[in-house]
Amino acid sequence: MPSKKSSVVADAAGDVWNAGCPSRRVLELVANKWALLIVPLLRGKPRRNNELLRKVGGISQKMLTQTLRELEQNGLVLREDLRTVPPHVEYRLSPLGLSLSRTLMAVDRWAEANHARIDAAQQAARARA
Repeated sequence: MPSKKSSVVADAAGDVWNAGCPSRRVLELVANKWALLIVPLLRGKPRRNNELLRKVGGISQKMLTQTLRELEQNGLVLREDLRTVPPHVEYRLSPLGLSLSRTLMAVDRWAEANHARIDAAQQAARARA
């Protein structure tokens, strides 16, 4: 039976294949389709809510707000209220979010480059069924 000390070390290192590992929550957070799109979009510069709403096709205001709030609560996005009239709020990546954005940009590029192959595989599977 592992000691408490080794359990803490294992938790700190993370083990995504262990159902009880906190890294699973991180995977759930970043695997969200909206997070996959918003985080890389914030990499270049701070953006306002309406700009994000225009850039991320298909997202509702409610879902954008919810996703930004969740990313902020998890330390990936920083929200800055510039305290102006009318209100001006900008969102930007934290250093942690910036480190994640590099990986997510690669996933986004992979999806763009391979969507036709995935579509073809799905059509072939339907034809076999």
